[in-house]
Amino acid sequence: MARIDVIGCDGGAPQTMAAPQRQLLSGCDCLLAPQRLLEQLKPCSSPPKVHGMEPLGPALEWLTHQHRCGHHCVVLTSGDPLWFGLGRVLLQRFPPEDLHFYPTATSMQQLFARLKRPWQDVTWASLHGRAPDDLVAKLRRRPSALVVLTDPHQGGLAHVVAILRSIQLVSGYDIWVGERLGHPTERLRQIQFDEIPTDLDPLSLVVLLRRLQPHPVPLPWFGLDDGLWHQYEDHPGLMTKREVRVLLLAELDLPQHGVMWDLGAGVGSVGLEALRLRPQLQVHAVERRVGAIPLIQRNALTLGCDLGRLHVYGSSALAVLPRLPDPDRVLIGGGGDRQALLEQAISRLKPGGRIVLPLATLESFPPLHHQLSQANLEVHSLQVQISRGCSVGSNTRLQPLNPVLILSGRSPTGLVPTS
Repeated sequence: MARIDVIGCDGGAPQTMAAPQRQLLSGCDCLLAPQRLLEQLKPCSSPPKVHGMEPLGPALEWLTHQHRCGHHCVVLTSGDPLWFGLGRVLLQRFPPEDLHFYPTATSMQQLFARLKRPWQDVTWASLHGRAPDDLVAKLRRRPSALVVLTDPHQGGLAHVVAILRSIQLVSGYDIWVGERLGHPTERLRQIQFDEIPTDLDPLSLVVLLRRLQPHPVPLPWFGLDDGLWHQYEDHPGLMTKREVRVLLLAELDLPQHGVMWDLGAGVGSVGLEALRLRPQLQVHAVERRVGAIPLIQRNALTLGCDLGRLHVYGSSALAVLPRLPDPDRVLIGGGGDRQALLEQAISRLKPGGRIVLPLATLESFPPLHHQLSQANLEVHSLQVQISRGCSVGSNTRLQPLNPVLILSGRSPTGLVPTS
């Protein structure tokens, strides 16, 4: 009965193959193998019929013909044939009972063995003939390690770096590349983002390892990249994105001196940027999430903020407000009872003060707008839709962020708002 043995191997095949698989190789009638292995196979393979795998369409037609003739065929492929390998295509073409799979360690397993790092926490994304949406979505969750199956025809490593730049995470990751893993000439090296090598082997694998400490870079005056901020391990990405942050700071119109409330502070991004712009402010950041105090203080140290002017509270905002001094500026972020918080903020806002609320849903807008209007505040509203340029091979597409409504109220100078 005709059969097809599909054997996973690494770049060192056939020498690195297990003995049972080498016996299958030496005893088969015909062999289908990647072009890169043909020279290595010449002294070791005995089948009279050997065919390269590129282009794949004609190669599969050849294999189909050999199978119909009743020949015992062997197919060599990389790693595990059923993990982003040829296995899926073969199962669509041949009866499952005629196929026998022999996986070996995948390139991902070999890469982490070389890095000497456990890989049970690893996530992965493929760019082979695909748009970068899946990779972008996974990076926004800030994984500790992410393997990228690159596509050399779409830019390879340079494509990955361009995506990291587009979502402002360059400073948050180290990048490693494993080339020809399992082959005597294999190479593992760390890559600098501004020095992408031109001699990368097409048979390579990219891994991004999250830095415990974001890479130090010269900081701009404001509008800091998202990758600079330390995140909550259980909810990475819980922060105001850079472009929205810039608009919130503009709406706040920060004074040189005074008190700012940052309610629902997240990782502290808006309040800490405010403190960098106005070092004489007193910023009171309130975040109920567990671990908020050390995380926000850690971000403050990273940005060089004066900790003497930063006060962080790990509690619900309504419980903390009675202890805070009256504010000149108030930012009310996500979570909690916004209407109750807004009522408190309005009643204690100093003359000339401002309250700003970023909103993620349409339903939250009308009652808060009405509340600000009833308090005789000057109300301003805008809707923000940001799309970031994202590399797709040699082209650029726009990757949208979630739209945000920004609602703000200003107390005229000399006028105390009604509660």
